Amino acid sequence: MDKSSKIYIAGHRGMVGSAIQRKLEKEGFTNFVTRSSSALDLRDQKAVADFFEQEKPDYVFLAAAKVGGIVANNVYRAEFLYDNLQIQNNIIHQSYLNDVKKLMFLGSSCIYPKLAPQPLKEDYLLTGLLEETNEPYAVAKIAGIKMCDAYRAQYGCNYISVMPTNLYGFNDNYHPQNSHVLPALIRRFHEAKEQEAPSVTIWGTGSPKREFLFADDLAEACYYLMENYNEPGLVNIGTGEDISIKDLALLVKKIIGYEGEITFDVSKPDGTPRKLMDVTKLSEAGWKYHTGLEDGIKFAYQDFLSKEGEFAQR
Repeated sequence: MDKSSKIYIAGHRGMVGSAIQRKLEKEGFTNFVTRSSSALDLRDQKAVADFFEQEKPDYVFLAAAKVGGIVANNVYRAEFLYDNLQIQNNIIHQSYLNDVKKLMFLGSSCIYPKLAPQPLKEDYLLTGLLEETNEPYAVAKIAGIKMCDAYRAQYGCNYISVMPTNLYGFNDNYHPQNSHVLPALIRRFHEAKEQEAPSVTIWGTGSPKREFLFADDLAEACYYLMENYNEPGLVNIGTGEDISIKDLALLVKKIIGYEGEITFDVSKPDGTPRKLMDVTKLSEAGWKYHTGLEDGIKFAYQDFLSKEGEFAQR
């Protein structure tokens, strides 16, 4: 990408999109085109077509999506399927029609089968049943991967797909019902500390293991792959290391300084037992993460504290 190239970041206000923009700005890119969701509904086919025809971006980072944790995924099943299919269909197709030079499609590690062998290799895609609670989101993201590959095969489009592990960092979503596990824990332990609550309850047994990547590390990987990777299929982006939900909760508790107890509500679902990414392909492409989990959570907590007033309204 030339420094003067026009770059469209779909989802630039979200945690991933904003991290990508920060990384590109750091590298000297200045020609960005962005639209908030209120200015451009990416589910609207005509609106997206008009936008691409008017702006003609050279490169596209497709980081816009309807996302959420285990509760949101399970409750808003129709929206997670419809909204995500519409967003990616419109952007990928209009990128083709308007001669975008390269597109990066971002998905999630939840595309893999629930009981796939660990760690998760890219070729385990579509080898088994998905986790039921987030199946609609996963089906949409799998369709996006296949769409990028189909446009590459039929039209020669240089579209690549990357699948990040669980992310956290600046600009995260701390909604009490719709957030992912790590930001949810940060908010819950912080509020428990403020209210001097005797205990914090965690869903499930605490035994499932999860991998976490700092969003600014993801942005570095995305920039690296956009510059150096041009293959079909998908690339996992992660750390290659995981931690149990129980140990994660203990780490967040320590960082926040909460002194009460942790209890586990075993009547609630655990979700997938383990989701560790195999990052061999990424490592062989020449990239490795650098922000450790404890340092990353400290950064995220400081960001949370700086925006606590906003979160209190939600």
